Amino acid sequence: MEVRERTIKWHRMMLSPYACDDETLIGREAPMEPDPLRTDFQRDRDRIIHCKAFRRMKHKTQCFLAPEDDHFRTRLTHTMEVSQIARTISRALCLNEDLTEAMALGHDLGHTPFGHMGERILDRLNPGGFSHEAQSLRVVEKLERNGQGLNLTEAVRDGILQHPSHGHPKTLEGQVLSLSDRIAYINHDIDDAIRAGVLRLEEIPKEYFDVLGYGHGERIDTMISHIVSFSEGKNEVAMTPEVWEATNGLRNFMFEHVYTRPVVQKEEEKAGYMLESLYLYYMHHYDELPEEYLSYADSDSIYRVICDYLAGMTDNYAVHKFSELFIPGHEVLKH
Repeated sequence: MEVRERTIKWHRMMLSPYACDDETLIGREAPMEPDPLRTDFQRDRDRIIHCKAFRRMKHKTQCFLAPEDDHFRTRLTHTMEVSQIARTISRALCLNEDLTEAMALGHDLGHTPFGHMGERILDRLNPGGFSHEAQSLRVVEKLERNGQGLNLTEAVRDGILQHPSHGHPKTLEGQVLSLSDRIAYINHDIDDAIRAGVLRLEEIPKEYFDVLGYGHGERIDTMISHIVSFSEGKNEVAMTPEVWEATNGLRNFMFEHVYTRPVVQKEEEKAGYMLESLYLYYMHHYDELPEEYLSYADSDSIYRVICDYLAGMTDNYAVHKFSELFIPGHEVLKH
């Protein structure tokens, strides 16, 4: 028996009846011969890890722009934390861990530079709107591998697109990803906000810590364990009501007292100005876009192509392009 067949057989014996089966929701755009060692979801995971968009996430903002401290989260480290949390929940609930890992690793591939501020800028400028989840799907379906895409399974693509809290994933593994994303960013943003000096631990209402715990790891453990205890044996993944209420309260506190603080908004405004300037520049000089992006103009609007280019930039590259195009003498000084 091939290793792949043995894995599928083992999953069917051991996983929950509500888990996504290894041979359902495959739906690749281009059929592929089965791999003798890996299931389809394992192959998707490997394709995501080896793609260019995955590597670029290490230089994209998660929450705080241009941090000098090496210990602030980036989009890549956020992705790894989400993956770890999602795998823990999936394993505890006997769900398909390979599927969960693949969609977790790919869920933010289309995120813009400069965090959610970059997403808001492109959403305002692009006539068709912009969302990072739809862009992540576009990355894996079209932009990677010189326009061929990664040819991922339907289940992984669905998890990527539906991972925000307003989404409706087809699988329990997709529900796990949605909750894991929230658990990760709430907790690591508290950690980074304290490190950045924009938040003090004593400012956070004690009522949330009384339910969730006072330490970073303790809060994550509480959230995960209450998902597992509430969801075990059910065709649904959710938290116990008390912990869900405290989690949402903590999330709302972060939006009101951290993400909108003047010191944070001031830096975001600078980054937003750069990104908007780049968008408007390429609107009038679209022939200066890289050839690989211009090749998409035959099937997509120029607005869409500009968004593809800008969304794919790292923070550092966006700053470099802005300097190159708008700072006098930049090219001379560089030499």
